[in-house]
Amino acid sequence: MTLASLAGGPVQLAYGVDDVRSATIEWVGRGAGPFFVRDHIEVGDVKVDGAPGSFDHSSAYGQWGALMVELVVVHDPPHLARRGLHHQAFLVDSFAKASAELIDMGWRCAMAATAGSTRFAFHDATADLGHFVEIYEDSDPLRGFYEMVREAAHDWDGREPVRLLR
Repeated sequence: MTLASLAGGPVQLAYGVDDVRSATIEWVGRGAGPFFVRDHIEVGDVKVDGAPGSFDHSSAYGQWGALMVELVVVHDPPHLARRGLHHQAFLVDSFAKASAELIDMGWRCAMAATAGSTRFAFHDATADLGHFVEIYEDSDPLRGFYEMVREAAHDWDGREPVRLLR
């Protein structure tokens, strides 16, 4: 089995941190930013290990070269929290097909939810890769968000390294 659904490559690297705001300052020092922060991001239709559940997280999103970097704190459920490389994210044309392909590879769906109208899921590839694989259903709003973060980094002068998302 190949990862045909993920052939476009990752669009984001996410790192689990203890505090998104202090982590942004460290990452600005590494050449990433500016960062857009949202606390306790609202998501719906959450399934954790296939059962109804909750997913509470806070994140900071910034540009790091060609990739978006996300700094994430998973507040709940605790078994999805980790430090270091948390996940690689991929945009997929068919959410159902990509999810089925990952499950067939032995990477169970640890959590699935919607943010706005965008479906996303974490597949547990930790035994093979050391991190989760996140898939997003490709959509214009999601691409717009990625473009907004990328544009903010273009010619960024280092001021306002942390910005709140509303």
